[in-house]
Amino acid sequence: MSKLEMIERGNAAREKVNAEIVPALLEAFKEKAELIAPTNDLIPQVFVTPGALLDVALWLKDRGFNVLVDVAGADYYPRREPRFEVIYHFRQFPALGMIRVRVRCRELDQPSTLSHIWPMADAPEREVYDQFGVKFKDHPEMKRILNPDDWEGHPLRRDYPLRGPRALISLEMPAEQNRFAAFVDEADATTEGK
Repeated sequence: MSKLEMIERGNAAREKVNAEIVPALLEAFKEKAELIAPTNDLIPQVFVTPGALLDVALWLKDRGFNVLVDVAGADYYPRREPRFEVIYHFRQFPALGMIRVRVRCRELDQPSTLSHIWPMADAPEREVYDQFGVKFKDHPEMKRILNPDDWEGHPLRRDYPLRGPRALISLEMPAEQNRFAAFVDEADATTEGK
């Protein structure tokens, strides 16, 4: 198959998802799903409530979306409440259709895990928890995956200290701080030179 044929096949699959799957999803999950305008990548996308995620995922799987491509997190603090989003990309094979499902989450919301349906969701859901603090209901092993178990906070939150937890510690000796800390006070350095 040539590159042009693949592009045409992908475009046809996207149009089919836009024309058939998205309207049917919105009809099946009234009040729980909302259409979002596509971004530059033109992938059809919908917002789904945290409580409806599992049902929507199963509904999509029944319609041929048999691959969960990835799971990611985002933090929109302080611009939006709820501040977090968990983003899922589902793909139809061999039809090549794709849809993005975005779940808005508050601090204590727990979207259902999809790891029992798509085992590949196990690690990315743990990563979203580790980096953003979003927990997944019924996940078989909801613990950190990138940071040590005793790490404080979630590093990809927008309100996380830029230098990490060490920025919150007050030390007397500059050499005890991280290597990017200034060794002299800039105001003192400018007055000494005069």
